[in-house]
Amino acid sequence: MTALTKLFRTTTFRLSLTYLALFSVAAIVAIFYIYWNTTVLLTRQLNQTIDAELKGLAEQYRAGGLDQLVRTVAERSQTPGNSLYLVADNEGKQLAGNLSAVSPALWNSLGPVEFVYSRPAPGGVERRLAFANVFRLPGGYRLIVGRDIEDRRDLARLIRTTMLWGLGVMALVGIGGGFWVSRKLLTRIDDLAATTRTIMEGDLAGRLPVSGSDDELDRLSQSVNLMLARIEQLMAGLREVSDNIAHDLKTPLNRLRNRVEEALRESCDEGAYREALQRTIEEADGLIKTFNALLSIARLEAGAGGENRERLDLSELVRDVAELYEPVAEERGIALHAETAVPIVIHADRQLLGQAIANLIDNALKYGAPATAEGGNGWQPEVEVRAEAGEGVAEIIVTDRGPGVPGPERERVLGRFIRLEASRSEPGSGLGLSLVAAVARLHGGSLRLEDNEPGLRVVLVLPIEADALGNGAVAMPPPGAELRPT
Repeated sequence: MTALTKLFRTTTFRLSLTYLALFSVAAIVAIFYIYWNTTVLLTRQLNQTIDAELKGLAEQYRAGGLDQLVRTVAERSQTPGNSLYLVADNEGKQLAGNLSAVSPALWNSLGPVEFVYSRPAPGGVERRLAFANVFRLPGGYRLIVGRDIEDRRDLARLIRTTMLWGLGVMALVGIGGGFWVSRKLLTRIDDLAATTRTIMEGDLAGRLPVSGSDDELDRLSQSVNLMLARIEQLMAGLREVSDNIAHDLKTPLNRLRNRVEEALRESCDEGAYREALQRTIEEADGLIKTFNALLSIARLEAGAGGENRERLDLSELVRDVAELYEPVAEERGIALHAETAVPIVIHADRQLLGQAIANLIDNALKYGAPATAEGGNGWQPEVEVRAEAGEGVAEIIVTDRGPGVPGPERERVLGRFIRLEASRSEPGSGLGLSLVAAVARLHGGSLRLEDNEPGLRVVLVLPIEADALGNGAVAMPPPGAELRPT
């Protein structure tokens, strides 16, 4: 297919030709309508003028006979204008008027008739079109009263010429404009097609070009680019999960196999076998938890989950989760405080949000105790959990007084299987914060890590319902009121 044929087959070019045809038809109809109405108007005026003159001449004829008619026609013939008169005898001899000669066809006519006559003009004689009424008088005499309508024929000729030239110029401009627009659009579409082919070949980093005109193609390109960015992110996450499974789960699986093999190789009593089996079950449970966490993160990042959203009191949820961890905190010698005095109503999935809060508190209790070596950092081990409401958002803040996370590492620890050296002595898979970040994104929020000076300050930001706030303060439900799902 040649480039010209490809251009002619574009939708833009076909639409341009269609619009040109429709506009041409509309223009022809409009011009014809104007011409027809103009012709009707001029014809009506012409007939009225001739009828008025005939009535005047008829009165003169009745009053004074043929002589009076001849005198009147002679007088009117001297008046400049487009009026034409002729009174002739039965032999065609002119008695009065400004028509010097008439054709046999006109002489033998009767009533309204169009004819061509000659009159003197600069440089010779010109032939012009006229319209007249022919009357036969007693004695074979003829009376012709008419008007010169050459101007009307010139108008018709001018309209036809204008219409033809207009349609020609319109067709030229329309076809040229369609060619230019189609070529420009085709160039952009070819660029889009080339980029999509590159993406289909595996280059997910490719993006559709945006011209900056903010037209339909630009908006489509921007939407597709956002989709491609999301697909690239999901594919990167999938590759990361695969790599993490291959590397981080290989070690516990090998350890599990070696423990079972060692138990089979050695001669042990029933107690040793039972202990080996128990440790194997614990290791398998850890692997199952890791796989479940990975699946949960993958589902959340794919936009699945969160179908059971309801109106809930965030403060009450934080208190309930913190209460579950009070025995763990007491066992570790860490003071756990939950500051949630004011209800905060949000629309969220209770189970997912509760799991996210539990992960934050669990991380703080595991890694948030001050180091005992070298006298620690001077702070008592404590974990504080509180819920706050701002303008349009609710924040769940968990702080501790542990070693914290260095600034350059705060974004990295939100990834999967990322564990700092100081935390490797504690059990875990490095998926807790990843799951919390996925829950935040699913609810339209975010997760950020900050310095608590000393310690770590984790802030989970969630959007709050617009009607949950009043005058900048959190709306308080009436006493005894029950929060129900909407």
